Formats: sequence, structure tokens, C-alpha cells
Amino acid sequence: MLEAKRRAAIFLLLAFILAAVAGYLVLEKVKQLNAELGGMVEIYVSNGDIPARTLLHSSQLTKMEIPQKFLTASHITDENDILGQVSVVPLKEGDIITDNMLKNYSNLQNENNRLVALYRTDKIQFDQEIAALDRVDIIVSIEEEGKKNTELFMKDVAVAFAQGTGENFAGIGVEVSSEAATKLIHMQNYAEYIRVLKANVGQDVEISEEQQKSAEEVKEETPISTPADSTETETETKTETQAEQPTDPATETNTEEAPASNTNAESSEGNS
Repeated sequence: MLEAKRRAAIFLLLAFILAAVAGYLVLEKVKQLNAELGGMVEIYVSNGDIPARTLLHSSQLTKMEIPQKFLTASHITDENDILGQVSVVPLKEGDIITDNMLKNYSNLQNENNRLVALYRTDKIQFDQEIAALDRVDIIVSIEEEGKKNTELFMKDVAVAFAQGTGENFAGIGVEVSSEAATKLIHMQNYAEYIRVLKANVGQDVEISEEQQKSAEEVKEETPISTPADSTETETETKTETQAEQPTDPATETNTEEAPASNTNAESSEGNS
């Protein structure tokens, strides 16, 4: 009886030792696999059905963990990379959102308008650096029936976006109607030269009009003198000047004596 209990205790002890060894080996294997996988990272998936070309918001997103080893450049780990974008494909709940599914949201003023890109080339020149929300005029040089002509092709066109700044300025995207987009692309392909000018908008135009109005009012209030008026003015000025000048007594005496001496001289000549 005692011998049987002793054997049972030995078997239990061996079983416990073997279980501990097996557990340790399994734990080490899990650690090794986790090290190979590189830990877990969170990516974004859809929180429900999302139609294509719908502006994405935080409420439409949720997170899911995947091993670091399976993370690719197309997976998105930052919510800011999704907000303000649209998906080009419809999404079901739980679908992983990747970078190649997203496009920038195009905020056009009219659904019938189109964006046309104008990039700086040897044929297309920009006189100034242009920013988004500016307005531009488009000048084209074309040849018709053997005659070269330069004309204003489009005026006061809205700029939807601008690419690059300073020396790295590359071009702009303009928002035009679908009909005008066809004409603009035709000019891009076949015009000899295209020049894009930055147009004045908003307050600058109002200020210039006010300045012009003020200049016209000042011009109307300023009298215009004629030659006759200037002659009369000069005569009056000379008269006033002579009247204001003081008279020298010695000069007056000499002036009065001069006629008397002339009279005496005439009398002597008569007597002789």
C-alpha cells in the first residue's frame, strides 16, 4: 500500500515537472514568434457600410490589431491620413482601409465644374507665384490662317489648388465648366504659347476704384486758369505792388524840379 502511494507520488511529481518544462518551451516559442512578428499594431477599418466617394469622418472608422510583420506601406495607422479623404470603392463593415483606396476630396463650387491642371512648361508661363483661391487670366497666342494673334482666352478663373512654392512652384489647377474645360485642354495641346496672369480680386479692386473716384473729385474741384485770366492777374499784382511801395521824398523833389528847370531853359532860348 505504501509502495503504491510512493509510486503515485513519483508519477505526479514527474508529470508536474514535465508539464512545467512543456509550458516553458511553449512560452519561449510564443516569445520567439512574437519577436518574429514584431508585436501588434493598430490599423483602421470601416465601422459600417460606406458608399464610394463619401467624405470620411471619425465616426465611420474603427481600429483593429495586426502583427507588425504583416504591416505594409498601404496600411494606415494615423487617423489624420484618412480624415478629409474619400474612398474610390464602396466599403463594407470591417473592411481594411488602405492608402490606395483613398483620394483627396475635391471641393468644387459646382458639380458641373471640372478641375484642369496647368503645369509650368516651355509653352506655359506664370508671371507670378499663384496660391489656392486666387483668380487668374489666361492669355493665349495662336496662329489662324497664317496670322499670329494673342488674345484673352479666359478671364477671372478660380484657382482650386497650387502645387509648390517659390522656386519649386510647378503649376495650378483651375476650376472651369465642363465646356470650358474642353476648350482649355485644346489650347494646352495646340496653342503656341499660354501665359497665366494673376488677377486682382476683392478689396484691391475696391480700393483702386475709391482712389480713382477721389482723384476725379479733386480734379473737378481744382480751377483751370486761362491765358486771359493769368494776364489780368499779373496786371492786378503789378498795380498792387506799385501802390504798396514807399515813395522817396528826394525822388519826388527832383521830379518836381525837373519841369521848372526845363521851363527856365525854354525862356532863355526865347530871349536870345
